Amino acid sequence: MHKFILLFIVLGISLISYSQDAQKQITDQVWKPFITTFSNHDTKGFMAVHSHDLVRAPRDSKTVWNFEQYKKQNEEGDKRSTQQKTKRTIELRFLERMANESQAFEVGIYKTTVIKAQGESRSFYGKFHVVLRKENGTWKILVDSDSSEGGTIGEKDFAAAQPLE
Repeated sequence: MHKFILLFIVLGISLISYSQDAQKQITDQVWKPFITTFSNHDTKGFMAVHSHDLVRAPRDSKTVWNFEQYKKQNEEGDKRSTQQKTKRTIELRFLERMANESQAFEVGIYKTTVIKAQGESRSFYGKFHVVLRKENGTWKILVDSDSSEGGTIGEKDFAAAQPLE
């Protein structure tokens, strides 16, 4: 019986350790470049963290896009924002992070701040659900869905979630 309990504890510690390693890899390979490229209106870099099998579902607009459709939306938005000299930032916080050796599921709260050329800024909040998978040794976003939850997500929810690191 003691051997069984010891084995269970060792396996549990190993799984937790692996999940933490995977989360660090995901942070470094996906979320850090995601944040940087999003803020810099860098469509090419932004799309590089997404799988070519991507399913993107912005729930507020009731749409579903594949990789090419999402890329087109980002190219158009980035071009428009650059022309209007609009800046933006995004911050991510997490409610759940689960991973095995090749797949992950993460839920969190994002805060996007848009700064217009005149200096006026406004922040928007939402909840995201993301499925990631390892492709050729690199983590990629496979499914990405988000929603403002009818405007009910705000700074309080953002502050209560766990920071990226």
